[in-house]
Amino acid sequence: MPDEDLPDLPTRNQRVEYHPLINGLPCDNDGAFLHEGAPPPPWDHPLPDDFTPYDDRYSFEIADILYRRDQMAATNICDLMQAWGARHSDTGPPFDNKQHLYDTIDSTPIGGVPWQSFTCQFSGDIDDGQVAPWKKKKFDVWYRDPRLVIHNQLGNPDFKNDIDFSAKRVFDSDNRRRYQDFMSGNWCWRQSDIIAEDAATHGSTFCPIILGSDKTTVSVATGHTEYYPVYISNGLIHNNVRRAHQNGLTLLAFLAIPKTDAENKDSDEFRRFHRSLFHNSLQKILESLRPAMTMPEVVRFGDGYFRRVIYGLGPYIADYPEQVLLACIVQGWCSRCTATFDNLDGPGGRRSHEHTLALFDALGKRSLWDDYSIVSDIMVYHQPFTHYFPRADIHELMAPDLLHQIIKGTFKDHLVTWVNEYLSLSYTPAEASRIVADIDRRIAAAPPFAGLRRFPEGRGFKQWTGDDSKALMKVYLPAIAGHLPSRVVQTMRHLLEFCYLVRRHVLNEDDLRAIDEAVANFHHHQKVFQETGVRPDGFSLPRQHSLTHYRHLIQEFGAPNGLCSSITESAHIRAVKKPWRRSNRFEALGQMLVTNQRLDKLAASRVNFQHRGMLNSSIFDTNDIPAPPAANLPDGDDEDDDGGAVEGNVWGEVLLARKPITSIPFDAWGLVEYLNIPNFPDLIARFLYQYEHPNFHGNLFEVPIDDCPEPVGRIRVFPSASATFFAPSNPSGVHGMFRERIRATPAWRRGPARYDCVFDFEDFLWRESGLFSP
Repeated sequence: MPDEDLPDLPTRNQRVEYHPLINGLPCDNDGAFLHEGAPPPPWDHPLPDDFTPYDDRYSFEIADILYRRDQMAATNICDLMQAWGARHSDTGPPFDNKQHLYDTIDSTPIGGVPWQSFTCQFSGDIDDGQVAPWKKKKFDVWYRDPRLVIHNQLGNPDFKNDIDFSAKRVFDSDNRRRYQDFMSGNWCWRQSDIIAEDAATHGSTFCPIILGSDKTTVSVATGHTEYYPVYISNGLIHNNVRRAHQNGLTLLAFLAIPKTDAENKDSDEFRRFHRSLFHNSLQKILESLRPAMTMPEVVRFGDGYFRRVIYGLGPYIADYPEQVLLACIVQGWCSRCTATFDNLDGPGGRRSHEHTLALFDALGKRSLWDDYSIVSDIMVYHQPFTHYFPRADIHELMAPDLLHQIIKGTFKDHLVTWVNEYLSLSYTPAEASRIVADIDRRIAAAPPFAGLRRFPEGRGFKQWTGDDSKALMKVYLPAIAGHLPSRVVQTMRHLLEFCYLVRRHVLNEDDLRAIDEAVANFHHHQKVFQETGVRPDGFSLPRQHSLTHYRHLIQEFGAPNGLCSSITESAHIRAVKKPWRRSNRFEALGQMLVTNQRLDKLAASRVNFQHRGMLNSSIFDTNDIPAPPAANLPDGDDEDDDGGAVEGNVWGEVLLARKPITSIPFDAWGLVEYLNIPNFPDLIARFLYQYEHPNFHGNLFEVPIDDCPEPVGRIRVFPSASATFFAPSNPSGVHGMFRERIRATPAWRRGPARYDCVFDFEDFLWRESGLFSP
């Protein structure tokens, strides 16, 4: 199990230092600071049984099931309501028809920030004669007011225990810095120092605005339909909230995607227009935040208190092509430093708006392009868009991207590809194919293990996803060992070491030194690919070069897993792809906007009702509902859920399957023969001894067997168990909990047996922490 999946050691001895001036003091709704210990003002909530706009809780739950959970088609909703009304003619259905349902959701007074739009068009001179089509086309940009979206996020009661109100420095018991949530990084502290130069801001909360964008394709078969969503979050909420893909990340806008014919798509004029459209759109969208970047505004938070808030543009989550567009640089260069494109790991200084302006004054366009990769005509008309906002510099705001830089980039696109190229150069085609086939067999032979994906056909699939790459990383190293030179294996090993280090949810200064060591070893050993002709021109690759910036980025922004593009890519499913599938495909964007707004209103209603204590008990009573038939599956093997994210405040636990296996012996001695474990009764006896002596930490097998309880009575054997544990770097719930199912069954899905492997980790410190019990 990678270190990222292990719970952090107890943090009771950690010390937290908060910024002394920009420290998030509570105030009233007029901005006057409250006395220390003053309670928050009461919420202006309706009566506790008021489910407006729904008639009652049942109507709300039914609306949520039909529209969000089941995503029922409109005609089916109408049919269901008619059947419901016919069956319950005395009370009638909860909604008359689909339109009644939609109108009810739309009338929700909270949660949904309305959509608005603006139109962009080429404003330059248009020559007479044949004109490129894009010059006459109008491009629509749809967006929501980011200020109101951030108000909704900060005011969400679900986040009241997972949010910081000021920049902080965290130290462990050995006085080493710890980097975890975004506000624990140096960048927030430095920004707070700048803001504090104005005494009128003292006592305020600095709220960084985190953005992310990425084009996504929803359909290739029907014309390569693309959308360009922009997402917004805030840096105050903890990383686990943002990673859980809940209300901490919100769809903010759909940017326009300018297209033209093949003759014009590579012209300088079209490229300039594309870049200008992108940056000016972002400037326009974020305009409402600008006044409160210098003068605080009063915002109510989820804990009930008002606070004075100063906004500031924070990190931007983007893959490399998007970073090139954001930084207005030339493809192949780094968006953070000035290292040259042909020697990215060589010397280079820090990029900044200030540095770019100085170069404009000193150099010509050709030198700017050739020597610094700076695109001409920027730093005017607010390109990059950050040039328009106070204290913002796009070059220092490029977020680390674990998914595209490390997992899909350096590992999959580089090393896995280079390994195959090495084999092709070093062996005959037949021998190279034999080795590749054996590597695939080793990958396919990986034993079943909870959380470990199996590749029955090896890794020879065409369409890779980020999850595919992460799964392959866990089994690839032993698969290539023995087939490739030690230096190749060492290169892979040090990259994986780096990857698992930077994917941790909390890092300290020892981890940063280990990251430096892993990068140095990786660079040293990867030279084997240059020496053997796989990479004769070296390794000047932007995504691989990003490894050298990770130490600094961790110190600036905290743990990288809170800013990874996997967060925005996962959001595509809920915000773009599923709404598109629900549309009729004709002018689908308008329908997608409505769908997203209704989903936001349903989510806001649930949070509001929960906060008011109206959903404390479940209306879904399953005690009297019989379990579904096993459908010819072995006894107890009808649970097909392999686990996933776990919501709520849940500690680690292990739960057995609902039903035991009934076709095997029920006593210890009968199980000896069935399981072919001669000492099975002794093992049970020693287990019982440990259970009765929880403070025993010696060797169980040194305890005389006569001192152990005799295993008597009926023994039930279960085919599976679900383990819930702390795994914050997985797709976990808000509190970092994840559930996996472990199986041990003689027949899995009418096929061969499945006996999962289990990795058991035990440590005295962890036992003492109270997180685990024997």
